[in-house]
Amino acid sequence: MQRIGRTTNRKYSRNSTGKSIRVDLNLTLEEMFERFISFKQTEGLQERTLNDYYMHFTFLMDFIGKDITRDEITEDLFLDYSSYMIHERGLAPHTVNLRIRTMRAFIRYCFKEGWIDYPIHEKFKPIKVEEDTLESLTPAELKVLFSVVDTSTYAGFRDLVMLHVLLDTMVRISELLAMKRENVDLKAGLIKLEASGTKKKKYRYVPLASKSIKLLQEYIAESADFNEEILFLTYDGRPMNDHTFRSKMKEYGELAGIKNKRVSPHTLRHSGALLYILNGGDPFSLQKILSHSDMSMVRKYIQMTDTDVKRQHNQFSPLRSVFK
Repeated sequence: MQRIGRTTNRKYSRNSTGKSIRVDLNLTLEEMFERFISFKQTEGLQERTLNDYYMHFTFLMDFIGKDITRDEITEDLFLDYSSYMIHERGLAPHTVNLRIRTMRAFIRYCFKEGWIDYPIHEKFKPIKVEEDTLESLTPAELKVLFSVVDTSTYAGFRDLVMLHVLLDTMVRISELLAMKRENVDLKAGLIKLEASGTKKKKYRYVPLASKSIKLLQEYIAESADFNEEILFLTYDGRPMNDHTFRSKMKEYGELAGIKNKRVSPHTLRHSGALLYILNGGDPFSLQKILSHSDMSMVRKYIQMTDTDVKRQHNQFSPLRSVFK
């Protein structure tokens, strides 16, 4: 006798251990996203990263206009979204790719969980862009930038120290703001970045030059009365805000007369990486300092001008070894 089964909104799939699990096929796009975010929270991501996921999902939902079912989640939908950002919104390639990467991670997770049947993420990819063209600041520009900071106030002196440490250590702004006083070893000339404050969730040490050590020594003594574990604090003893410091850097850039280049924490990271190489540093130690697993990422940080290449060639030409 034929057995008649009831219809169901679940199917069976296998998780990473190979164990069969039931998969809910009745989830909407928003419900999938909430489960995705819950999973990401268990990975210990920073609040800022989670907020980026929410913000980029909001942009996608604004494009779609409503919540949709799994059957409406198609490859064409996401490719249309990419085209919309480029051609109708006129967003910069960098901005488009940021939004694509976060949503791509989301739909990849949906596919792995069995909520959607097609690997949309394999076609929904970042757009190709020209080589990184973020300009670095020259030594002369950096010197003027540092000189316009008013160090007669606590806030101004703190900003100068932060600028020096950013350029010297080439850390990300989030890593700078997460630094703790107890992890600054002035004697050894090192700062430990705790795993919770780094992008890759791995602790590492960044070295300090003598100029940074001297400034940090003075700053640490001056801010000791706050009795806070975070290193860089506002004038009333609270942790520094990312947006506030970015705004201050932009203001200092304007005071320094730097008009055709963006003055930001990331610009200083680029500038530091390029100057490190131009000063004779090797790319392998730079890779470790920058905390990049891929050397191709390091290459993006050290875009040299023709003048930089000419100066390096004059110093390191093979003929110098032949005709000493």
